[in-house]
Amino acid sequence: MKQIPRDRITNPRITELMEDEIFVFGSNLQGMHYGGAARIACRWGAIIGQGIGIQGQTYAIPTMSGSVASIVPFVDEFIRFAASHPDMRFLVTEIGCGIAGYTPAEIAPLFHEAVTIENIALPERFWEVILYQS
Repeated sequence: MKQIPRDRITNPRITELMEDEIFVFGSNLQGMHYGGAARIACRWGAIIGQGIGIQGQTYAIPTMSGSVASIVPFVDEFIRFAASHPDMRFLVTEIGCGIAGYTPAEIAPLFHEAVTIENIALPERFWEVILYQS
């Protein structure tokens, strides 16, 4: 049986970041970071009006575009970005599983390629879907 790599589980209650850590959160394309993890991201540099990509010590992945399929290209771009920045550690929150209304079973499979990227930490519920339900 596959084991969840304990050192790659995102803490569900992030209150501070180390210098090399990036808080990865779900956003909307307009960058209106007013609720959920997006609101928290503002304390680490998320920019109101910027709904995609790196911002300070945060990385925004749009999740409010209408369907899981619409999130795929943004997750793929994030994984490419993280792979090309091994000096950073990316702490993925349960994007899309709050205000956007998706479940971990719907969103976690989008991160399947992240399993091989050592500097990406995923929520435990995402790991459970990827490793045990795939």
